[in-house]
Amino acid sequence: MAEFSFQDLTPDFILDAIESTGLYPTSGLLPLNSYENRVYQFLAEDNKRYVVKFYRPNRWSDAQIEEEHEFTFALHEAEIPVVCPLQLPTSLLHYKGYRFALFPSIGGRALEPEQLEQLEDLGRHLGRLHMVGRAKPFAHRVSLIDLDMLAQHEQRLLACPLLPSSLQAPFAAILKAVIARLKLVPWNDYQHIRLHGDCHIGNLLWRPEGLTLVDFDDCRQGPAIQDLWMMLSGERAQQQLQLETLLEGYAEFADFNRAELRLIEPLRAFRIIQYMAWLAERWIDPAFERSFSWFAEPRYWEQQILTLKEQLAAFDEEPLRLQQGFN
Repeated sequence: MAEFSFQDLTPDFILDAIESTGLYPTSGLLPLNSYENRVYQFLAEDNKRYVVKFYRPNRWSDAQIEEEHEFTFALHEAEIPVVCPLQLPTSLLHYKGYRFALFPSIGGRALEPEQLEQLEDLGRHLGRLHMVGRAKPFAHRVSLIDLDMLAQHEQRLLACPLLPSSLQAPFAAILKAVIARLKLVPWNDYQHIRLHGDCHIGNLLWRPEGLTLVDFDDCRQGPAIQDLWMMLSGERAQQQLQLETLLEGYAEFADFNRAELRLIEPLRAFRIIQYMAWLAERWIDPAFERSFSWFAEPRYWEQQILTLKEQLAAFDEEPLRLQQGFN
């Protein structure tokens, strides 16, 4: 399937698409930081700010996007602060071959993970989110853990023309070794629930009324620890404190299976490989070459060999332990 281009998504086209919903912009279009989709902020005639997101074709089906929207509606109904798409009257909109959605624009600042009270509050939000997530499974969204997709990532990376020939052998060796270890993880031994899926600082906004979670574009089915581990950073003792702070808030609303702690390093390895494969797959998009020029540099691939070696070693390290009595 040919790679889709956003080249014909001109300002006039975007304005026409927005106006087709009955919403009329009175300002210019401010591009927001997004590479997978195309996202713009604008002011409308009702003097409110909105965000329009045009979905990259061939990534999600209509049913998968609608399921993402339905998940955010369920979270909102449970009074969990998330940003939901507008229903005009449906949330997934179409205009001349493009699919898009409109959202209210909200302000805020990034969560500060060194502020433990903010981490604890995030834990509460995730505990509540996961209670909703456990209520039923996704029917259409792909799973977080997809070994077939992992094999496709391997093929794409080893065939990537940006991988220097001098590094092909060592990169292939460590990549295959890490993937082999990932295939040995008993993923099905753990409960898989609906998740945010991409819970990092960039998708968390701290507002006067508290924390809000945004961008459910990568929501998937997987183990609960996926929504927690990306908030851990620093030395082991620091990560220990961060984890216990998160789970102190989490435990107010949901039980946590401490056995999932041993999934942190495998999930980190999954993300490293997926991110590399994502860059390789999207490189034909001019926006990627402009923004990720370092992906074409030999030193990037040298660093990734080292990173994967460290990740392989991390599989054998003792997982983080909880000092408090969590389930």
